[in-house]
Amino acid sequence: MFSIRRLDKGLKRLMSESETETGTVNVTEEDLDVYAICGLNDIPSQRARGLKLMRLREDGTEYVWPIIVVRWGKRVFGYENRCPHHGVNLDWERQQFLDSNGTRLLCGKHGALFDIGTGDCVEGPCMGDSLTPIALTVIENEICVVGVKLARDEDDEEEAAG
Repeated sequence: MFSIRRLDKGLKRLMSESETETGTVNVTEEDLDVYAICGLNDIPSQRARGLKLMRLREDGTEYVWPIIVVRWGKRVFGYENRCPHHGVNLDWERQQFLDSNGTRLLCGKHGALFDIGTGDCVEGPCMGDSLTPIALTVIENEICVVGVKLARDEDDEEEAAG
């Protein structure tokens, strides 16, 4: 199991490097929460791993947020673990997200194939739809989720207070 923790130290670095593949992103400290969710080396290159995080709604209630993290060299891609066709998890076999060639994300129920870099459905019953992307970045060899509120571990809360 991975330890989830908020990275305040990564915030300033991320704000200064706030560029994505699609261009510059304007972010402010108020908009941005950064949480380390696992180490870069916890996911081998050209592999995907499913994680279940506890996300906070605006009213403060928690809910399980299943996501997929794909590592491709030093790059990472994140998507909600939910097929747009019927809303089922992609991995009908635990932690099996990629097709037999290892080049596309695969819905185990319907056989839909998704581009790893964009989340777009490229084959199957949901052509024209996409997986819901999640903003990820790598800071100091840790994969971090950006721009969402996650429930903090009790240990993290004690560290913040102490």
